[in-house]
Amino acid sequence: MPKITYIEHNGKSHSVEVPNELSVMEGAVHNNIPGIDADCGGACACATCHVYVDEKWFNKLGKKTDAEQDMLDMAFQPNEFSRLACQITVKDELDGLVVKMPSKQA
Repeated sequence: MPKITYIEHNGKSHSVEVPNELSVMEGAVHNNIPGIDADCGGACACATCHVYVDEKWFNKLGKKTDAEQDMLDMAFQPNEFSRLACQITVKDELDGLVVKMPSKQA
């Protein structure tokens, strides 16, 4: 199983194994990682799973859809490495992925 590292805004790190085909958001929720609210349950409708993807991993992810970009426009302090964790599907190639949470969710 790929290992994903979630870093809270305060710097606290959580490295957990997440099964393939789950989203990065589901991995956080299933492992009780604080900082990802996931209010819409992964429907790309709320931006409460906003994360900053570590730069070295960003281009290994698929392209953002227009719907994801629209939600990110409403996220708290988005930047060029912002993604919605519900839109990142875990696969073996993402073993070692690092995501950071903003100081708050939208």
